[in-house]
Amino acid sequence: MNEARAWVRLPSGRRLDLLAPTPFDWTDEDLATGLARTFRWGGHSIWPGAPLSVAQHSLAVLALRLRTTPAPGRAEALRELLHDAEEGLTNFDCISPLKPFLGPGFLALQDRLWAVVAQRYALPPWNPVEKKLHKKLDVAMAAAEAVHVAGWSRAEVRATLGIRAPVMEEDPLVAEHGGTPWQPWPPEQAAARFLAALRRLQEPLASRPAATTTSA
Repeated sequence: MNEARAWVRLPSGRRLDLLAPTPFDWTDEDLATGLARTFRWGGHSIWPGAPLSVAQHSLAVLALRLRTTPAPGRAEALRELLHDAEEGLTNFDCISPLKPFLGPGFLALQDRLWAVVAQRYALPPWNPVEKKLHKKLDVAMAAAEAVHVAGWSRAEVRATLGIRAPVMEEDPLVAEHGGTPWQPWPPEQAAARFLAALRRLQEPLASRPAATTTSA
């Protein structure tokens, strides 16, 4: 019997085996495109024809993290930007309550993909304090997205979704990018903005091995 494979052909033409990934299997453009075409909240949105991408969410969480004190270093900021990177490789953002029902195999797949992302981009491991702060910001964005994008009421966010974070009113991305607060971006725009942030945060690390380049 042939060994199991789960091939994905990426926009660059590279092939990624989701069951046996390596850090050499995608370009930065592939990742940005994948995250921009992967949607949160099951793709549901109160904005006509505009679901919220994981790329835009990732940039929003990074924007919140950059406001904290002390501010993150470049490596920590890069890790924040890439915190959902594995979802751009599977093109699947699974809502948290569903994950246990998908079983240990799915969790192992996520962990395997995150490991090669961390290796590819030389991301530092989370320590408990950093992880707690990240979760606080990620949950805060989820609460805001639930109301401003997915259409849940504030009461439902707490009572139905079980999210205890306050619902922020200010869109953290407007200060840098302008536009209408909380409006999801088109995939091409989300990919371009994610890629620009990724390259900006990689600049001091340009001497890393060729696995981190974006050439096809």
